[in-house]
Amino acid sequence: MKKPLISVVVNTLNEERNLPRCLSSVKNFADEIIVVDMYSEDKTRKIAREFGAKVFLHKRMGYVEPARNFAINKARGEWILVLDADEKISRSLAKKLKEIAQGREEIDYVLIPRKNIIFGKWIQNSRWWPDYLPRFFRKGKVKWPKQIHKQPELKGTIYTLPDEARYAIVHYNYDSLDQFLERASRYARIQAEELVKEKNYQLNPADLILKPTGEFLSRFFAGEGYKDGLHGLALGVLQAFTTALVYLRVWEKQHYRKRKLEDKKLKETFGRLVYEIDYWYSQWRLGRQEGQRKRLTKFGLKIRSWLLKFFS
Repeated sequence: MKKPLISVVVNTLNEERNLPRCLSSVKNFADEIIVVDMYSEDKTRKIAREFGAKVFLHKRMGYVEPARNFAINKARGEWILVLDADEKISRSLAKKLKEIAQGREEIDYVLIPRKNIIFGKWIQNSRWWPDYLPRFFRKGKVKWPKQIHKQPELKGTIYTLPDEARYAIVHYNYDSLDQFLERASRYARIQAEELVKEKNYQLNPADLILKPTGEFLSRFFAGEGYKDGLHGLALGVLQAFTTALVYLRVWEKQHYRKRKLEDKKLKETFGRLVYEIDYWYSQWRLGRQEGQRKRLTKFGLKIRSWLLKFFS
């Protein structure tokens, strides 16, 4: 059987610090490395060429999605692995992907788990793991949309790798609060513009309360972020802040339109907020108890939940 050509595609912008780690992890895996750079002002392109990559330029977009398809189209490989500059792959994952490319003709794309390293810790809860992504695929089977943080369009037969660390892409996501806040501000502007232009969204004051709170609850309680300790709590707060920032940017785009806050709607909003917080806190408490104590707590929480819903 003829060995299929494998291309690795990386989009970059000022990635001189991260790129060597990324390209070192694929130099013995890839038959071809494609780097599409958005006019970096550091040594990114020089480093890419030192690793033997083919380097192309793409105008700056503020985020990577619009340049993904451009980069993929530059690749000659039958199989393509897409990586970000702050990611790397392990030898175990490289070996597994080669086996799939060489011996699984029925597979068109592979869902790969991703380990997100945030503030120096692998985040294993908070909806950050296993963070499956379709990053390895036959050319022509995956297409990225232009919108930020949207899932790509997929065609064909899927194969999902086990959610084991040895088969995961390692993502060095956020090193510092400054980095998180800088990206949050940039992404919030883009997402607000999409809400206004593409969905004709008009700011609802209740969304400034419920959307960020919902984000925190889904991460910290439903996503069991509390298992990640202080990291999980901090990330829940930061992601709630990011969500609030999106809606504040919408308000900014709508020229800080004046609106009165109606007492009845505020009461309904805060009533719903209290009920949702109480619900998820109750579920967390129940998960930490056993036996008769759990049954008694469950009964007491049901009564309290009913009273909160009745009087809110």
